[in-house]
Amino acid sequence: MADLEDKNPENVGGKYYVDSQCIDCDLCRETAPKNFQRSDDEGYSYLFKQPETPEEEEHCVEAMEGCPVEAIGDDGE
Repeated sequence: MADLEDKNPENVGGKYYVDSQCIDCDLCRETAPKNFQRSDDEGYSYLFKQPETPEEEEHCVEAMEGCPVEAIGDDGE
């Protein structure tokens, strides 16, 4: 389960985030490319844009549910 206190620093503020458990598998970037990006220097994903449409929200939830290490969190904002 993702830890809000351990989220990657590049995440934008808001409901969703990626924490340091990320193994850079690319699932979230493939599932929700409008919201997740890769930090090339650090080798992990982060949320660069919170979802703004129902479709983006759906893709973020799908990415969170599919994350193999549960590194994507929803802080409930």
